[in-house]
Amino acid sequence: MQFAKRLEKIPPYLFAEINRKREALIAQGVDIINIGVGDPDKPTPAHIIQALHEAIEDPSTHNYPPYEGTQEFREAAVKWMKRRFGVDSLNPNTEVISSIGSKEAIHNTFLAFVEAGDYTLIPDPGYPVYRTSTIFAGGEPFVMPLKAENKFLPDLNIIPEEIARKAKLLWINYPNNPTGAIATLEFLSELVAFCQQYNILLCHDHAYSEMAYDGYKPPSILQIPGAKDIGIEFHSLSKSYNMTGWRIGFAVGNAHAIKGLSQVKTNIDSGVFKAIQKAAIAAYATDEVELQALMSVYQNRRDIIVKGLQSLGWPIEPPKATLYVWVPVPPGYTSTEFANLLLDKCGIVVPPGIGYGASGEGYFRIALTISDERLHEAIQRMRDAGIRFS
Repeated sequence: MQFAKRLEKIPPYLFAEINRKREALIAQGVDIINIGVGDPDKPTPAHIIQALHEAIEDPSTHNYPPYEGTQEFREAAVKWMKRRFGVDSLNPNTEVISSIGSKEAIHNTFLAFVEAGDYTLIPDPGYPVYRTSTIFAGGEPFVMPLKAENKFLPDLNIIPEEIARKAKLLWINYPNNPTGAIATLEFLSELVAFCQQYNILLCHDHAYSEMAYDGYKPPSILQIPGAKDIGIEFHSLSKSYNMTGWRIGFAVGNAHAIKGLSQVKTNIDSGVFKAIQKAAIAAYATDEVELQALMSVYQNRRDIIVKGLQSLGWPIEPPKATLYVWVPVPPGYTSTEFANLLLDKCGIVVPPGIGYGASGEGYFRIALTISDERLHEAIQRMRDAGIRFS
């Protein structure tokens, strides 16, 4: 029995490989500090859990949900977009669809729009799903390198005219995984204009829209005039509300894009459990004070890591958003070599930057998803092992 040839082009999923290696070391008795995966360690807020309990008791949630999400959920998503971003022109019936987290909707968008011979414009380093989903759909990825000297923003000028004309999708993700970079409204406006010029669907993976610090509020592409003509945005409750395992989110924007996504979804999945949709509605009603209390936990962890690495000679500044700190490896190491050094000498798991694309070489990523105490311990283990930037 042979695998489909497309699987020959797909590397093992990065985090699955990291998890296997971690489990093997734990089985050997190694005390592992895992700062490799962005899975929040804090519980889902109590009012969201309570909403789920109440919804489960309601027999009307026990049958098949609407494929596109319940009317109540889609209307709540529209209200949240207006309250959070000031976007007030969304139609809950044609411009919003529920998703089983962001990953499912992202992948299905490739299936809806990409065919053999089509290009997708994807960031590098970036979420590995952008590349693998391009391959699954039969397309060709054209990478847009994200470089420190350009504040980890793509340079649209490097995209050849021929590629731009063949491109179906352009993917961005700000606040950015893995770099933690942010994008201004001015830059988002440039992206909208570029995609309008070439009739490309602009896809904004906005999974970290609420994971921001120091008073910063990440914008939506749908705040840009004309963005809805060529844009779609993907939102998830996973990171912002400590709900990674709940698998709930939504896509919003261009009605034609939502229709295409819906056509794929109706043939692949049966929607999100209605009780979870009711819990998500409660999440979107979370008081701003409570949400900021959640964010303060990660901001404090960010400060622990940044100050700790600075004390070891690392030339880094605190990121303004995401669950991550994107860190250069010391001179003389590849990202994989340094990740292995941390594992072998310190029992610390981090993903090497190369796992996010060729432009990720020279970096590793730290996830702020373990306790303050363990983060302090990770820094101390590095200090004890004599690991410094220079």
